[in-house]
Order: sequence, then structure tokens, then C-alpha cells
Amino acid sequence: MGLSIRAYARHRGVSHVAVKKAIDTGRISQGTDGTIDPEQADREWEQNTASPRKASATPKVAAATKSPRSVAQEPAAESPTPTLSTGGTSLLQARTVNEVVKAQTNKVRLARLKGDLVDRSQAIAHVFRLARTERDAWLNWPARISAQMAAKLEVDAHALHVAIEAAVREHLMELGELRARVD
Repeated sequence: MGLSIRAYARHRGVSHVAVKKAIDTGRISQGTDGTIDPEQADREWEQNTASPRKASATPKVAAATKSPRSVAQEPAAESPTPTLSTGGTSLLQARTVNEVVKAQTNKVRLARLKGDLVDRSQAIAHVFRLARTERDAWLNWPARISAQMAAKLEVDAHALHVAIEAAVREHLMELGELRARVD
């Protein structure tokens, strides 16, 4: 069973336009039902496609074997295919990637203008200030509360203050060992 033009293009790794052009110029042939036999078309593609680096007699042989209908439809001068391949990336693919990057950049700029985005360094500095304020509040808490607690519990105020302060510092050390990832 043959493949459609688009399916054969995916099979070859080229655009459907390149496959259509190959059919129109007689480099490959379609079946009577309009489908393409992939094995036969691959052989024809290799035999009837001239190497882009050197001129050869292959295009003349291909022109001699063309049907009269495809010769009439062939343009006078062959132009390079629209997917000029350089290093495995076609010009069309490079342009598409360029447009996608432009769109993403514009989306980020718009989000920044709307105030939806935050500067990373400012956010890290703000979180650091918040954490330092929280730590300082906890370090000052035992001095404020230990005398009141000692009076209610009727225990030595200094001993209670030292015990609470040691527990708070230990707890803050444990929290300080946690490393939050900011990425």
C-alpha cells in the first residue's frame, strides 16, 4: 500500500512541497491511485536527484525519461529547493525557530510590562530580608518571654531563659541547613 504525499514527505524528512515538486518534475512516480510506493520512490529519488555540489548528467537522463505531461509542466530553469539544508537544519526550520524565539521574547516583555514577572535578583534579596527578619524575631523572643514564663511557672528566670534560648537557636540552626532552590 502506498503513502500519501505528506506521509512520504515525513518518511523522507522533507517538506510535502519538495515531494510534490519531485513528482511534477518526474524524479519520482506516483501510482495510479495517487499514492507513492516508498521503496520505489526512494530508489528513484536517489537516482534522479543531482548532487548539489557538482553538475552531473543525471538531470539530463531524468529529463529524457519524463512523461510528456511532466515536461510541459516543468519550469524552464530549475531553482534550488525551498529547504536548503545546511548542517541538518533547513532554512524553513531555522526561520520557524527564529519566529518562536521572537514570540517568546515578546511574551516575556509583555508580562514584565504588566507586572506579572518579578526580577530574580530582587526576589532573592527580598526573601533573604524576610528570612533575616524572622530569624531576628525568634532570637529576641526568649529574652522577652522568659521572665513572664518564669513568674507563672515559679522557676528560676535565668535558667528558663538559657533553656528556651538554646532550644530556639538549635531549631534555627536546623532551619538554616535547609537550602531552598530558587530556579
